[in-house]
Amino acid sequence: METGEILLEISIALIAGLISNRLIKLINLPNVTGYLIVGILLGPYFFSLFNENLTGVISKEMVESFGIIVDIALGFIAFSIGSEFKLSSIKKLGKGIITITLIQAFAALLFVDIALSVLSLCIGSFNENLPLILTLGAVATATAPAATLMVIKQYKAKGPVTDTLLPVVAMDDAVGLILFSISFSIAQVFAKQQAGIDGAEINVISILLMPILEIVLSLVIGSIIGIILSFAMRFFKSRANRLICMIAATFLAVALCELCGAWFGFELSSLLTCMMVGAIFCNTRKDAIQIFDGIERWTPAIFMMFFILSGAELNFKLITLPVIGICAVYLIARSLGKYFGARYGCKLSHTNENVKKFLGLTLLPQAGVAIGMARSSSNVFNSLADAALLENPLFTGGAYLQNIAGTITAVVLCATLVYELVGPLITKVALTKANEIQTKSK
Repeated sequence: METGEILLEISIALIAGLISNRLIKLINLPNVTGYLIVGILLGPYFFSLFNENLTGVISKEMVESFGIIVDIALGFIAFSIGSEFKLSSIKKLGKGIITITLIQAFAALLFVDIALSVLSLCIGSFNENLPLILTLGAVATATAPAATLMVIKQYKAKGPVTDTLLPVVAMDDAVGLILFSISFSIAQVFAKQQAGIDGAEINVISILLMPILEIVLSLVIGSIIGIILSFAMRFFKSRANRLICMIAATFLAVALCELCGAWFGFELSSLLTCMMVGAIFCNTRKDAIQIFDGIERWTPAIFMMFFILSGAELNFKLITLPVIGICAVYLIARSLGKYFGARYGCKLSHTNENVKKFLGLTLLPQAGVAIGMARSSSNVFNSLADAALLENPLFTGGAYLQNIAGTITAVVLCATLVYELVGPLITKVALTKANEIQTKSK
């Protein structure tokens, strides 16, 4: 593609994203929903439903070649999640909040894994679908703090449910990223074996030791970069220089994870690494909050492009009856897992009856982090297929890996659209039923 064509497509996408901001607010929906819809409408697959010769404003080549924007956006999303992982704040929350957060995250993972496993066993494709099951189970843990906070601020919600909800959603994505790193590492092993990649064997080392080693390495690299970033801030006082330091640190974390895969064969998690950079930085700098404010002014355009590209990647040819079935099971199982997990966590933590009854309903929204997990896993599966084909031109498992990648993207994007449409409404209803929304916002 010519440079002019690329810039034209980017500018149209950004302008459309800005317009969607205004339109989506008229119906009180999160910006993410608007960006995804813009991506779907402008993408290469929507208009081909009506005429195979028609292509969208955003070409397929652009979607495929703009992986760097996806990687950068994922890095900053994880970095910002890490900034919420301040030890002093966690200690203040008490064991109850931590218990609720852990149990509802594990419950969502288990409910989705079990439900999809039963579905796969019924249709006789359990082994083929195991990588998909493990990945979607891990994605199910993530929530959407932005959508939840929007409802709380808009309706000025106050009370015990709100007081419990805020710290739970702040911690949930960090817990989700850790669970995702573990589950997805195991999913890769089964995917390689099922695809017939040379040297892919299922044993204790591949299932347990290698994933643990890769997670530890991700955390170590993130810790080192976080310490270096914190130390470097002593020598740079201006807002511009500090912003450059944080951008460089995030780029470095993503780059090292990619290079470790290319050089040493380790599939490190850039999400976990960048989260650790943010966590170390916010725990070693007293002025971390002020510094983080600077990066939040720089990332909106990147996040907008990330969600638009994510929407553009939705291939409608992949939305078959089996995919719709998987998506429906995912939606139901995750919702039940979040609700009953939060309820059981509240019971163990001895919260009041209102919190026990309504907290789970407020944890349903799902957006950025879930899409980030889906894009990250899809990229890995597609990269595995490409690498195997380069090594062996006769490799036949590429279609299997690419199908998993496409299915993950389709299921998570469709589920996100549903959750972003109904999630904030359910949160509002739950808080109203809990008598924590007293007056209408102006």
